[in-house]
Amino acid sequence: MKLYNSKLYHRDLSWLRFNHRVLQEVTDKRNPLYERIKFLAIFSSNLDEFFRVRVSDIRQIKSIDKKLRKKLITKPNKVLKEIKEQVHTQQEEFGKIFKNEIIPDLKKEGIHLIDYHEFSVTQEAIANTYFENTLKPLLNLDTTYHTQPDSIFVENEASYLTTLTGDTLQLVKIPESEPRFFSFPSENGKHYITFIDDILKYGLGKSHKDDDVRYYALKISRDAELYIEDEFSGDLMKKIKASLPKRDKGQPTRVLIDKRMPEGFQNVLKEALDIFNADLVLGGRHHNFKDFFSFPNPTEKDLNFKEFTPVPHPVLSQSKSIFDTIDQKDQLLHYPYQEFEPVINLVETAAEDPSVTTIKMTLYRLAESSRLNTAIAKAAKNGKEVIVFIEVKARFDEQNNIKWGTIFEKNGATVIYSYPDIKVHSKILYIERQVDGKTKRYAYISTGNFNEKTAKLYTDFALMTAHKKITKDLKKVFMVLQRVTIVPKTKHLLVSPFTTRITLENLVNQEIENAREGKEAYIILKMNSLQDESMINLLYKANNAGVEIKLIVRGICSLVPGIKNQSEHIRVISILDRFLEHGRVYIFGNGGEEKMYIGSADWMTRNLSHRIEVLVPILDKDIHKTLRQLIDIQWSDNVKARIIDAEQKNAYVENSKEKVRAQYATYDYFKNSGS
Repeated sequence: MKLYNSKLYHRDLSWLRFNHRVLQEVTDKRNPLYERIKFLAIFSSNLDEFFRVRVSDIRQIKSIDKKLRKKLITKPNKVLKEIKEQVHTQQEEFGKIFKNEIIPDLKKEGIHLIDYHEFSVTQEAIANTYFENTLKPLLNLDTTYHTQPDSIFVENEASYLTTLTGDTLQLVKIPESEPRFFSFPSENGKHYITFIDDILKYGLGKSHKDDDVRYYALKISRDAELYIEDEFSGDLMKKIKASLPKRDKGQPTRVLIDKRMPEGFQNVLKEALDIFNADLVLGGRHHNFKDFFSFPNPTEKDLNFKEFTPVPHPVLSQSKSIFDTIDQKDQLLHYPYQEFEPVINLVETAAEDPSVTTIKMTLYRLAESSRLNTAIAKAAKNGKEVIVFIEVKARFDEQNNIKWGTIFEKNGATVIYSYPDIKVHSKILYIERQVDGKTKRYAYISTGNFNEKTAKLYTDFALMTAHKKITKDLKKVFMVLQRVTIVPKTKHLLVSPFTTRITLENLVNQEIENAREGKEAYIILKMNSLQDESMINLLYKANNAGVEIKLIVRGICSLVPGIKNQSEHIRVISILDRFLEHGRVYIFGNGGEEKMYIGSADWMTRNLSHRIEVLVPILDKDIHKTLRQLIDIQWSDNVKARIIDAEQKNAYVENSKEKVRAQYATYDYFKNSGS
């Protein structure tokens, strides 16, 4: 493993180490077999996006003027080379795990994933019928000569088969309208499944007189960036809408091929597709393993995780009036362990309550169909002032976000779309009611999106509060989003890019001062990603002052722990389990008066300096205690936690203490305590 220097681990290489942790879940037999298969799909899907977005970004750096590029810390050619080496290593490991672990374990369950060489006579007949009647009519079997590269276009992320006969290169797109897997009739309690790729290879091979004709897998990932981030004029939403079709026609960032493809064939392919050797990534006989999300289970066995039924919120689920309940006391939610229903109930109640006059919220990733979205539209239709800020630059969710924005507008809501120069990533809701001639304000501030689907998959925290100073601050944030004011002069909320960085710096510096004065000094941070160089250097400074620092980082970690006189007092773990860790919690010792924040901002430069983010202080003592206990549970994980060391080897946390699997322990915490 190569470090670019001893102080910073490159963010993209660190992300690849995160994806390695996903791959570890495939080998972990504590996970049910079909969950391990899902992790295969997640690994593959993650890597697709990585090439479409991050590798694309690095290649754009290469196009910068050479004199300017020399001044950059990032050396794109060096980074791309290291990425390719790591990806190759992971692809090799992926293939071995699939062949030596997943395939045999499927067989143990009576499930045989076979290729066309293994078809029985009966299966050959069935495959031939399916090929002739169903697949063949869907194929475009025109031959394409490699001397005419302009006539070839390989669609983004689609699976292809390709063969070379003489000087003719043939490309066959695997139909996306058909399921990727085909199940043969079971025989004697044994179940047989094949990729439709293999049925295509079998059927196409029969059409050639030459028995040596072989079809190889091919897939291209294309540049997914829209290159509108720096535009400061015009209607951005319209630009994004117009740019979406271009995403599938971007420049290749990865050409994934069957590693068995002969070198001569590879050269023909490079010429035909106008690509370079650096674009080629060697893979297996099948690509697009993200299709394993829908891998069929022909048995009656339960081969998935035992379902966690979300626990009803102990207070909000019993509440006759959600507004009265929030008036009395702040409420913490932690889904998916608890139900997301109170969030939906809050918006649905606001839509119907005659006393509610105003609803304002930010939406980043909207569900395709949603009670919450429907309630927003209904509130507008009922004549309430509804102001919705929709971030249409939420990558790969742009189309759906635009669709719902149009629906909200048709129902009378004011919809504000993305700012060209900044992304709104906060997850906030503000409500006003008129009660007895007085205005009452309510706030919902979360680490996760207003999305019922992801609330079942991502672990997130949310706070509902009627605290006068916090709700007053949140009103100021929306005044900025509405462009009424330029800077939100908040006193309690931390708002990026205005006050988050400076406040976090002050909190770290206070711990440094406390440590130097001999007081107890500690910092506990839970986040998705840690990348900002300035904040990392400040943590190094705190380390050298003697501050105890514990970090729980799910994904990218550019901080290098365990280096003498730099980070020997910094411990970092990463938890990867059945749910995606998504919450952000920041705790500072503060001389015995512990301070705690939750919110949407990671410690990445983009979150601190280039996005609208909101962090809220936890002022309620009961909620503070609960969150502290939950973070302690996470830090105690010795089943699914990995140690992030200087080389990011991803060794599991091991000790002689009682086994703690944090996500399961957290579910039990809510189930048993009702708190």
